[in-house]
Amino acid sequence: MSIERTLTQLQVNPRTAERAREIGQLGYMQWLGSLPAQACYLTEATCAYMAAAPFRETDPAVAEFCALLKASLDAPLTPLELALPKPRRRGGAKERRLSL
Repeated sequence: MSIERTLTQLQVNPRTAERAREIGQLGYMQWLGSLPAQACYLTEATCAYMAAAPFRETDPAVAEFCALLKASLDAPLTPLELALPKPRRRGGAKERRLSL
């Protein structure tokens, strides 16, 4: 998967800062999982950061993605704080009423 597709998926309008953090972390995990086995992480992460940086100010999930990339480049041998999103209801009547 290319960085362009990951960035497109990150450019959403999350309702809360917590949701933006979850989406950014998911995007980072998705991008990381899509790297080829023989890829140089430093090169790939630098390219991804440069591609995502222009969108940091307008998209909170992209800002989280960039923060994770920067943290991994600054201290590559320290574990990052990553977590899957908490389960939650998506949709239903309440969600439909909010979108009207």
